[in-house]
Amino acid sequence: MKILLLTHAFNGLAQRLFVELGARGHEVSVELDIADAVSIEAVELFEPDLVVAPFLKRRLPEAIWSRVVCLVVHPGPPGDRGPSALDWAVLDGASEWGVTVLQAAAEYDAGTIWAWRGFALRPAATKASVYRREVTDGAVSAVIEAIGRWGPDSVAPQDTPPLPARLGDWRPLVTKAQREVDWSSCGSAELLRRIRSADGSPGVYAMVCGQPCRLHDAHEASASVLAWVAAQADSAAPGTPIARRGPALLLRTIAGAAWVGHLRREGEAALKLPATRALAAEAATLPELAVELERADDEWDELRYREYGGAGARVGWLEFDFHNGALSERQARRLVAALREVRGRDTRVLVLAGGADFFSNGIHLHAIEAAAFDAGDSAADASWRHINAIDDVALEILGTTDRITVAALRGNAGAGGCFLALAADQVWAHRGVVMNPHYKNMGNLYGSEYWTYLLPRRVGPQAAQALMQQRLPLGAADAQRSGVIDAVLAEDAAAFEARAIARALELAADPAWPAAVAAKAARRAADEAVKPLAAYRAEELERMKRNFYGFDPSYHVARHHFVHRKPHAWTPRHLARHR
Repeated sequence: MKILLLTHAFNGLAQRLFVELGARGHEVSVELDIADAVSIEAVELFEPDLVVAPFLKRRLPEAIWSRVVCLVVHPGPPGDRGPSALDWAVLDGASEWGVTVLQAAAEYDAGTIWAWRGFALRPAATKASVYRREVTDGAVSAVIEAIGRWGPDSVAPQDTPPLPARLGDWRPLVTKAQREVDWSSCGSAELLRRIRSADGSPGVYAMVCGQPCRLHDAHEASASVLAWVAAQADSAAPGTPIARRGPALLLRTIAGAAWVGHLRREGEAALKLPATRALAAEAATLPELAVELERADDEWDELRYREYGGAGARVGWLEFDFHNGALSERQARRLVAALREVRGRDTRVLVLAGGADFFSNGIHLHAIEAAAFDAGDSAADASWRHINAIDDVALEILGTTDRITVAALRGNAGAGGCFLALAADQVWAHRGVVMNPHYKNMGNLYGSEYWTYLLPRRVGPQAAQALMQQRLPLGAADAQRSGVIDAVLAEDAAAFEARAIARALELAADPAWPAAVAAKAARRAADEAVKPLAAYRAEELERMKRNFYGFDPSYHVARHHFVHRKPHAWTPRHLARHR
C-alpha cells in the first residue's frame, strides 16, 4: 500500500511506524502537518491508499479525511477524547490505560475505532516514558491491525474490534492552574505525580527561589535522604532547595522532600536545564549528597552499577540514565570516571546499559544553547567542549581491552549516542529500538565519536556513507541485518533487560572468553598501527570545527530551532518522498 504518515513532528512513534510499515513492504512517505494547504497538497501529490496520523496537534481538514481514510492514533483507551489523554491518566493515578486507532471525522476523536490496545500504567512512570514505551508499542501493533481491516475503496473497517464494556469520555486540556504547585499544601507524592504528568512538556509551574519555573524530571527521595532531611536543625520552607546531587536539587515539601532534576526558568530565553545549572548561584551553597555507584535500589542518581554472576565469571552492569539521553560535559566526565572505576572490578563482561528510555542521544543541545547567554562563553565554544567530552567517553570504551564490552540498548539511540554504543564489542537491542546513526539532520553536522572508524568496520565504507547520508531511522531488525548491531534479544523493553543479563552471563562463563579477549586486544593493536584513534578524532574534529566556527550557520540555526521547539517550515525532502 501507499501510506502517508501525516504528523506534527517526526517523533519516536512516527519513526517507529515508518520503520515497521516499510519493513512490511508498504511505500511510506511523510508530511509534517504544518498547514491545511500543505497537508492537502501532500495527499494530492502522493495519492495514498491510506493516511496514518501518529501525532497531531490540530484537527485534520475535511478536504483530507473526506477523500481518503485517515487513521489517527490517540494515546488513550476507546472512548477517551481530548488533547491531554496521558496527562490525565498520570495525574489521576490510573492503573490501566490504552491507545486507540480511530478514523478521522468531523467530531474530534469520535470517529470509528479500527483497533486499540490496553496496557497497565507503570507506577511512578512519567507521561513521556509511557508514551515512548507502552503507547508506542501499542500504537504500532494497533496500526498494523487496523491496516489489516482496510480494503480498496473502503470508507470503514471490514470488521470492527471488540471494545471494552466501559468507554471513556471527553476530557479538556489540563490547565496550568490544575498542575501548579502550591508549596503550602503539596506533599512529596503529589509533587511527583504532577511533575510526572507534565514530563517532558509543558512541565509543572512552581515558584522556586522566588523565580517562576517549570519543573521536570522528578525523583522520589530515599529513606536515607528523608532521614537526613528530618535531622536538619533548620527546617526550610516548602519549595526551598536544601541539597544537590548530579543535575538535581532536593526541594523541601510539607512532608519530606523530592529531587527535581531539570527546570525551566520562565522568560524569553527559557531553556530546560539541569536544576543545578538553572539555579547555579543557589545550588553552589548547598551540600552535595553524593552516593556510590553501587547502592540501594531506592537511592536515585543518574549513574548506577550492579554486578551479576559468580567469581571468575562476573558481569558488570553500568546504567547512565541521563534525562532525554543528552550528555553534557559534566555527565561525560562522570561517565568517564565511572568507566575507570568499574574497570577496577573483577568482571569479565561490562554491559553499558544507558538509560531506560534512551541509550544516549549524544551531546546536550540545551546546555550548549544556554552557553550563548553566559558572559565569556558561546554556543560554538560549548559545542567544542561537549564534542571533546563525549569523544573522551568513546575513547574510554574503546580502550577497555581487558574484558568484553556490550552496549545494551534498552531505548532508542541517536547521533553520537549510536556511536557510543558502537564503541562496545557487541551491541544488543530489543525489537522496539530505533537508531538514528547520523548527524546531518542537526544542521549538516559532520559528527565525531570516532564514527569514521566504528561504522565502516561494522558495515563497510560504502554502507557507512549511505547510512550517514540518507538520514533515516533504522529499526533494530534492519540494524542487525546490516551489521550495525549484533543481536535483537526481545520483542520489547519489558523482556529485554533480563535476557541481556542472561546473555552477558553466558559470555562471561564461556570457556572461549580468554581467547576472545586476546583476539580483541590484538585487533585493536593492529588497527592502531594502521591508523591511530587520535588521527580519526583529529580528522573528525577538524570537520566539526567548521560546523561550530565556520561561515555556514546551519548547525546553530538547527540547534536553536530544536531547543526552542520552533515550528517546522517544511518537511525535509528525505522524508517527503512524494516531493
